[in-house]
Amino acid sequence: MFAGEPDLRSSLFNFALPEELIAQKPAKTREASALLVFDRKSGKRRFEKFSAIGKYFKKGDVLVLNDTKVIPARLRANRKSGGKVEIFVLRQCGEHEQNLWECLIKPLKKVKIGETLIIKDPLQCEIAEKTEGRAIVRFSGEVKDILASHGKIPFPPYIHEAKQDPSRYQTVFAKNEGAVAAPTAGLHFTKKILSALQKKGVEILFITLHTGFGTFTPLRGNTIEEHRMDEEFFTIPEQTARGVNRAIAEKRRVFACGTTVARTLESNARKKNGVMTALHGSGLTSMYIRPPYKFKIVKALITNFHTPLSSLIVLVSAFAGRKNIMECYAEAVKRRLRFFSFGDAMLIL
Repeated sequence: MFAGEPDLRSSLFNFALPEELIAQKPAKTREASALLVFDRKSGKRRFEKFSAIGKYFKKGDVLVLNDTKVIPARLRANRKSGGKVEIFVLRQCGEHEQNLWECLIKPLKKVKIGETLIIKDPLQCEIAEKTEGRAIVRFSGEVKDILASHGKIPFPPYIHEAKQDPSRYQTVFAKNEGAVAAPTAGLHFTKKILSALQKKGVEILFITLHTGFGTFTPLRGNTIEEHRMDEEFFTIPEQTARGVNRAIAEKRRVFACGTTVARTLESNARKKNGVMTALHGSGLTSMYIRPPYKFKIVKALITNFHTPLSSLIVLVSAFAGRKNIMECYAEAVKRRLRFFSFGDAMLIL
């Protein structure tokens, strides 16, 4: 898509980031975050507060948001020997056995297959199988009930500040439970901003993609082609597909709020009678967007500042060009913007 980008070594998606720029807490208010606006046509950059994002929309634009809700996926348990164990619930494994779940276990090396862990008597779980870096765990009760009673919101591993408001790691439109990581670009939106956009004539639509722990996994391999994405569950409602398809047919812009929305829409893009459309439906996607990729649906992208050597920075580089993204990130560092989940935002037009 972008000329002059022949080398796809993973190292090209690395950059120096001072540790103090990794946001440990959200801004005082959602809309108070900084916003870097990058125009792909002109190459110009502007700096705003996120509260000003409305002026970059016009009547007829479509904004697609991810309404997934983060579940309290982190559990503490004890081994019968007395040792403490942390369980990070990832996703359900089997259709026929509802209480069988894939989990991260810490420390995984110490627990054994067949071992029982006590969550809180009488609630317990058994290590059914150990896979590469993960475990298959059989719980003694309904997992959603166990998490609701004993689970904690799983903040990202780079957030070390202990005192957090769990509500700030949910979007104001979070609805469908299932994510273990927030769709962070959506954290900046308030109901007031969304209402103002609707009054302006912007159509707001929703998809669901349950963000998995793989969002924190660094690139695997020396080249970006070697990386593989974990599967994540998505739903595109019929109303959203219809709205997006009308916008495409009428040459109106589709704004994706976050990489999760971009991947969901692009993974369901199909040509029908020579016209690109978005299909509605549910399923699993492991779509990995990397340069050179021509986006079929998304015309503008709202996103946070991502970790070096991640699939997320590769995706935004596919959208805006690697050189452009690296220059934007370098200026963001220079201006002391805040990075990652609780950090500032970027709008790419």
